Amino acid sequence: MKQIWVLRILFAAVVLALWEYGSGRVIPIMYLSTPSAIAARFYDLARDGTLFWHMGFTALEAGGGFLLGSVTGITAGLLLGRSKLWAEILDPFLMGFYSLPKVALAPLFVMWFGIGVSMKIIFAATIVFLLVFLNTYSGVRNVSRELITVFRLMGASERQIVTMIVIPSAFTWVFAGLRLSVPYALVGAIVGELIAANRGLGYLVERATTQFDTAGALAAIFAIILMALAVNGLVKFAERYFMPWRSVAEARELAV
Repeated sequence: MKQIWVLRILFAAVVLALWEYGSGRVIPIMYLSTPSAIAARFYDLARDGTLFWHMGFTALEAGGGFLLGSVTGITAGLLLGRSKLWAEILDPFLMGFYSLPKVALAPLFVMWFGIGVSMKIIFAATIVFLLVFLNTYSGVRNVSRELITVFRLMGASERQIVTMIVIPSAFTWVFAGLRLSVPYALVGAIVGELIAANRGLGYLVERATTQFDTAGALAAIFAIILMALAVNGLVKFAERYFMPWRSVAEARELAV
């Protein structure tokens, strides 16, 4: 494990060194600022509080959208996964909506919900909902039918089947959907800020690019990456908490 981290650090150091050397020599600095300039701009934005002020709004929008979309997606996935009739009725409509590029809906969301924080939350939740719903639905539909039949023969109610078999069996699928939806929640919030906002990291990126300030734009993008990594870490922590057997299995694989 230590060797992997050493190799990662070396790889990052080589990339940053080549980037530092090539910016301004191979690529005009107006198009790609140097890592040192980006770090300096990031430090300046963080020191005066500007970065954290904008990060707060983006975190609120992406976090609210992630929670709202996840809860509704998991609930809808469980309900439709247990109802074959409704699943067959709604399947083509859901697939059609899933295939639609969600960015195309952003201008309509501005018309419907305005340009405030609520619009970004709803837009992010819409994107997250579909990912979490489809994974939850797939997990519920892939639960062992034989196991459900055995429980029914033993007199288990539908509630007991759902809580004791369906939900635990679908956990892996649910958390896979949650991990996938983290960057998309940020995408929803950032796209909303790029279209209509005067605050947030998306607004910082848009303002910096209009001023040809690539260092400022990349500093804001780096802050977005840090937010995505932090939320991914929280999802992984929740996965280990609710599925401790996965951690044991992974530890055994690493030992082998």
